[in-house]
Order: sequence, then structure tokens, then C-alpha cells
Amino acid sequence: MAELRALSFLPVDTDALTTVPGRIAVFITPDLKLSAGARRLNRLTKGALARATASEAWDKLAEGKVMSLNWPAGLEADAVDLVKLSRRPSHSLARKVGAALAVAAGASAMTVLVEGTNRAEEIALGVALRGYGFDDHKTTKADAFGPATFMCAKPEEAAAAAAPRIAVAEGVHFTRDLVNEPANVLTTTEFVTRLEALRDLGVEVDVLEEAALAKLGMGALLCVGQGSDSPSKVVIMRWTGGAKGDAPLALIGKGVVFDTGGISLKPAAGMEDMTMDMGGAGVVAGVMHALAKRNAKANVVGMVGLVENMPSGNAVRPGDVVTSMKGDTIEVVNTDAEGRLVLCDVMWHAQEAEKPAAMIDLATLTGACIIALGHENAAVFSNNDPLVGAFLKAAEAEDEGAWRMPLGQAYDDMLKSPVADMKNVGGRPAGSITAAQFLKRFVKDDMPWIHLDIAGVAHVKSDLDLSPKGATGWGVRALDRLVADMFEKSE
Repeated sequence: MAELRALSFLPVDTDALTTVPGRIAVFITPDLKLSAGARRLNRLTKGALARATASEAWDKLAEGKVMSLNWPAGLEADAVDLVKLSRRPSHSLARKVGAALAVAAGASAMTVLVEGTNRAEEIALGVALRGYGFDDHKTTKADAFGPATFMCAKPEEAAAAAAPRIAVAEGVHFTRDLVNEPANVLTTTEFVTRLEALRDLGVEVDVLEEAALAKLGMGALLCVGQGSDSPSKVVIMRWTGGAKGDAPLALIGKGVVFDTGGISLKPAAGMEDMTMDMGGAGVVAGVMHALAKRNAKANVVGMVGLVENMPSGNAVRPGDVVTSMKGDTIEVVNTDAEGRLVLCDVMWHAQEAEKPAAMIDLATLTGACIIALGHENAAVFSNNDPLVGAFLKAAEAEDEGAWRMPLGQAYDDMLKSPVADMKNVGGRPAGSITAAQFLKRFVKDDMPWIHLDIAGVAHVKSDLDLSPKGATGWGVRALDRLVADMFEKSE
């Protein structure tokens, strides 16, 4: 499992700069006024910093970008990274600067002089988020990340401000680890084991096995996994950091540990990527991890449906009719539209058993979402303007792309079935919208609800500013911020 780069916050010690290993990062403001640490580095390197910042290349350097002085004379460090940055950068820019420094450092130790520059906690978050690698299944392991030391004028204050942000980074890493795992490792049973480990952080974890799911009437969820040898399960995670009796926020995640498409078999090309089809459940788990680590003053319940969608003699067939926990019947037109069958039963159980104040579901649900929004934004659907407005604000603050999509009766009508109360697909047009309309049928009239289709953002093929290619952990930061903004009560 990936571990966070070790982070520490210490007072500024200019004398120690001569002997620190790895790389030293220093921030240069647009007025070129050097901080005490920068002046010390400039003297030790015989004016190298002054020459660099007087150059034409520095003038052309955009704010937040890095100029590296490699193998500087007078220092034991391998490089000095000069960052053009104002004293009060935006939170977003500070995170990206931290990530850029983490990339430059690689496995090396890094010392960051943040004297005179605010947002130390966001710079640290960027370092933590980008310093991630997943090599559990490689025989040759990458070198462990070296420590990051932040030299600050007020290290205690900086450390206190960074602590909840680093807790969120740990939740992001937890999600990435889950999403990056191959399906032969992360079976439904192994997934449960990893979620049960959250008990060590104070999260209450309950597991519903197939017999209990059948007794509850979860025919939609159970039909998805009936072709697999891996048993279907529902895991309920409760964090009760808020006032006793306050209704929780419910987070619901699709946890299809592998999706072949079932009898409606997917094409072979690209099927290996379907190890990430449990991304929604992974995000819910990461949020619960983050809330517990930072001791959030809120009540939140996370519920995930864990299944594997496989073809076999026992698999659900196109044309079968199943009965949901709600009691509605569903014609399964396409067995590859399985995520909504999992979610609808878990969503109904969440409303019946937990009586939440609001409900948000997450799923790598539709390829249509990727066609519409690419890998830049998750698709957001909601029946409640204040709730979705707060979420979109939180997502923007955390640099997690999200775009609201429409709902409407015309889309709902596309789900009409001649043999059941509804069918599970509405055809190729507006595929992500009709999927959301299907889920909306399982939302009670008075329940504020958001559906997040994260098919395009949960796993990517190339590096991003704050994450390497592979699992991104998208949504952990935005949902944590939403909890803080809307559901958390200060003491």
C-alpha cells in the first residue's frame, strides 16, 4: 500500500541549509525580494540565485513554475528549486506548486522554505497528493519517497493547519490504492477486509451478506452478482462525530470489483480497465477514512454495494425481470447496465434504515458520461439546488472538475418497459441522463440527492497536476469539503 511522504514542520534554520540532503525549494516573489533563507542560499552559492532571477528566462517564467539550479556549489543538496510565487497565492496554485516540487524531488528528500509565503498547508497537500505510486505487484520496487521538511516562521501553526489537509490526502491515497488493485486481489471479500480496517480509526463497520440482502429484498443488486463465485455484499460505514440524533449525510458507492458486462459481454479491448468499476465505492471509503482521520464533527454514513458482474450459467440474462428492494420491477434489457441495479437497492436501504438528511451516490456508471465530458469533469445530477450548489462550490475549491447535467420527464419516459415497471436502460441517446433518471426513481420525494457519474475522472491514462496516471481519488477532497461546509458543526 502507498504511504504518504513523511512531512514535518520546523523553524527556519538558515545555518542548516548547507548540509540538508536532496533538494531545497525557495519561493521568490515578483518584487525579487529575497527572504532570509533565500539570501543565505544566494551567499552560499556565490550569487547563483540572484543571477537566475535576473535572467530573461526568469522573466518569462509563469507564476507557480519552477526553475532548478542543479548541483549548486556550496551546498550538499542536489538542487535548489526556485519557485516564482506571490506571498498570497491562491489555494489552487499553492497545491499545484507543492505537486510540482514533489515531481521534481521524486524519491529525494526535500526541504521547502515557506518563510513569508502563506498557504503552507496547501503546498503540503500538493506534495502529499502528487507523491504517490502504486507498485505492490512489481518485483522491483520504486525507491521510497524521501521526507519533506517545511521550514516556517510559525511551524506549530503551519502543522496544525496542515493536519486536516494531510488527513484528506490519506483518504485520497486509500481510494487510489483500492481503485488501482487488480480484481483477482480486490475481490468482494478482500474489499470488505480493507473496509473493516477502518474500525481502527473509529468508524463503525457492518457487513450484510447475501442471506441478509435477500431477506431485505435486494433483488436488483443480487441479480448482478449471481453469475460470479464472489459473494455479493453491502458494507455500512458510520462516522458519528456530530451531535447525537442528527440525521447523517449518506454516501452511496457502486462497488463492481470487475465488470465483464455479464451476458451482454463487453468487447475484449479495454476490458482490463474494468478493475476500476468499483471507483464509487472506493471514493466513499476514502471519504470515511478522511473524516475519521481529521475527527470531523459530523454524522456521515457510507454504504457500498460490492458485486462482481460475470457471465455464467447462473448469470442474469437480458430480458429477465427482477424486483428491487423498493418493490418496483425492472426489466434487465442490458446486463452491462449493472451499476444502477446495485445502487438502487443500496440507496433505498440507506433511506429506509438510516433516515439521512441528504444522499449522494457515486459510480463509474456510463461511458456516455465520458463522451459528454471527457476526463475533465464528473457529471452531476440533482433534485436539490442548494445541495448541488454547495457541492459544485466545494468541487471548484478543490480543483475537482464537476458539471451539472439536466434531468426531466422526457428522459424518464425512455425507461418505460412493456413487461415491468421500468427497464434498466433507455437506449443510446442521453445515456448518462437516463441512468440518472433510473436512480431518481429510487429517491424519496423529500430526499435531497446528488448523483455523481465519475466514469471519466476516477482513473486516467496520463499524469495530472495532483496525481500520477491511474486512480485519481477524485471526489474525496470535494466531498470532505462539502461535509465541512454544510454538515459539520464547530464546537
